[in-house]
Amino acid sequence: MQFQYPKAVGLNIFKKAQMLFLPAFFWCGTQVMAQAKVIVIESLHNAIALEVRADKRVGLIYFGTKLADRNEYQKISPARRQSEDYSGILNSAYTPAGSRNLVEPAIEVTQADGNNSLDLQYVSDQTQQLDRHVSLTSIVLKDPVYAFQVMLYYKVYADDDVVEQWSVIKHTEKKNVTLQKFASANLYFSSNSYWLKQYHGDWAREMQPQEAELTAGIKVLDSKLGTRADLYQPPSFMVSFDQAASEDEGKVLLGSLEWSGNFKIDLEVDPIKNLRLIAGINPYASAYSLKPNEEFKTPAFVYTYSEHGKGNASRNLQRWARDYKIVDGNGPRLTILNNWESTYFDFNEPKLAALLKDTKKLGTDVFLLDDGWFGNKYPRNDDRAGLGDWQENKAKLPNGIGYLVKEAQANSVKFGIWVEPEMVNPKSELYEKHPDWVIKQPNREEYYFRNQLVLDLSNPKVQGFVFGILDNLFTKNPKLGFVKWDCNSVIYNAYSTYEKNQSHLYIDYVKGLYSVLERLRAKYPKVPMMLCSGGGGRVDYGALKYFTEYWPSDNTDPLERIFIQWEYSYFFPAIASDNHVTDWSKAPIKFRTDVAMMGKLGFDLIVSKLNEKDLQFCQQAIQTYQGFSDVVWHGDQYRLLSPWKNDLASIQYLKTDKSKAIVFNYLVSNRYDAGSKLPIQLKGLDANKNYLVKEVNLYPGTRSAIQDDAVFTGDYLIKVGINPVVNAGRASVILEVDEVR
Repeated sequence: MQFQYPKAVGLNIFKKAQMLFLPAFFWCGTQVMAQAKVIVIESLHNAIALEVRADKRVGLIYFGTKLADRNEYQKISPARRQSEDYSGILNSAYTPAGSRNLVEPAIEVTQADGNNSLDLQYVSDQTQQLDRHVSLTSIVLKDPVYAFQVMLYYKVYADDDVVEQWSVIKHTEKKNVTLQKFASANLYFSSNSYWLKQYHGDWAREMQPQEAELTAGIKVLDSKLGTRADLYQPPSFMVSFDQAASEDEGKVLLGSLEWSGNFKIDLEVDPIKNLRLIAGINPYASAYSLKPNEEFKTPAFVYTYSEHGKGNASRNLQRWARDYKIVDGNGPRLTILNNWESTYFDFNEPKLAALLKDTKKLGTDVFLLDDGWFGNKYPRNDDRAGLGDWQENKAKLPNGIGYLVKEAQANSVKFGIWVEPEMVNPKSELYEKHPDWVIKQPNREEYYFRNQLVLDLSNPKVQGFVFGILDNLFTKNPKLGFVKWDCNSVIYNAYSTYEKNQSHLYIDYVKGLYSVLERLRAKYPKVPMMLCSGGGGRVDYGALKYFTEYWPSDNTDPLERIFIQWEYSYFFPAIASDNHVTDWSKAPIKFRTDVAMMGKLGFDLIVSKLNEKDLQFCQQAIQTYQGFSDVVWHGDQYRLLSPWKNDLASIQYLKTDKSKAIVFNYLVSNRYDAGSKLPIQLKGLDANKNYLVKEVNLYPGTRSAIQDDAVFTGDYLIKVGINPVVNAGRASVILEVDEVR
């Protein structure tokens, strides 16, 4: 097949071009050239190959399992043929708009002279070895006409098969250039079919999955909420190739944008049936005016690829997050007793002092005082007033937070506190004094989300105020042991009195938030902090790098949480997931506690109202949990039975040396005779080791249906399995599997 490039392209030296066939995973979409420069980026198992053509344009030619011989990436382009790509840049490593591009761009600009075109050509590349396991490849591209360049970065965490990809955009034109779109990553795939698993939801309905085949055209995942950006849809997703991947089989990419504001993921099946994936900040209402020599750095898009199913891919991300992203990912965690669902806004000093004693009685590490502790002129007795006025409420706390911190110390526990520093109630002293600090249109009626508005974090003065809220708490109370950072509102009527260019607001807000968190972590690097946003409205690695954990959902019904936590676990490790035992559900206390143990255990109930056996069980459960929590927090997770397809859910955590496993089993169906009919096959064990299997966390007065001295080979447990005997009378069963030495 022959293909003639347009003369204007300046490629007449190529009289004939051999079109390229689909590679195992990528098509290069370029002309064949003798010994074209190929940039190879490899991890432990995978590789990305980019080809620099004679016209200096860079295209993705391979993404998949790495080749044994690095020199053979040169052979990929000549070996492939496919239908015509009229533009010649469908597989561009970073697709510009306005020149020869015919599809969705990764970058779109308005030049200083008003021209809307951009062309990006190769200048140079280099790879740095940052440490034994991490490398950074950078590729410099520039426009041959305008003084405009883009630097592409690929940070590879080799052992985890994880890549973080971002871009840095700058120019040296005489006047400002306007960025209309500015993606973090532009990937290109070829396959027979593509299957997208995405998520949707709302408050108390987080992480509802949908999976479907992608068809011709563009599928867009996005948010325009400004803050609490994940409320309807998170920036995390999966793409399977050839067919929908299963837990242990199939080719799959897991990806997530590290950004806490508006995001946009474009998935375009192009005219020749390849898939273009473009991920980055949502350019909606966010045209960004870039000054000469100013750099615009996009947030990282993190992804991992596996040819062994979704489970292997998720373990890659979980390991990476523990090692490199979340605060103290390989350290311990504290168990919390929170007062929110036991008191809501109705508390005082004596009531809290009693709850502090209950914290010690229960055996938890931290008492967390939630919303309602502040405001005097406008007391925070409900969610309609006081937010923004961060002085202790004198009626509720006459002796202040300091008294409670000392009481916690006297009871041998830590004291933690809730804040929502980004928001303000119109009924507050802060709003009265600084209406110019509030995001709102000057000539429009105010519209509230949970009776509140958002403070303008693009303003450095507001950033200083928000930092001061936390700094003052720590300065006055150096023994403060935990912070829950909430964010309940979205941005309506977006307008900033500080911003000269209103289209900068959505982006500068998030940058301002990160600036505050950077300052906070620089001064208080070790304090455990929970990332909360009315539930899971802000669960992304852009924010999580400042936190030890996140709150998946305000929905603490254990049955609902099984499904919610199941889906979150594909992208985030168990150590980061705060799971509390509450009175939301009428399920037995054992079921509620067992589900909460599948992550970071906590409690949010009235300890004094527990009956004797329930209290005894909770106290024993905390001790039991302390015995195996290290495996849950730092081990490898294997999903054994999906709650979406079975009467029960089964999830296993395995210590990295394969010496210990914890298996959680939950009944999720109330149909007649529902339960575990067959043994459940375990995963990841050493087939040559012997293992003792026993049931743990039994309710007082009950006996296990599992033989407590049963020893099996790893081979047996992998191939045959163990029946946990889950049924209506045993709705939750935790098995401990220990190597017999």
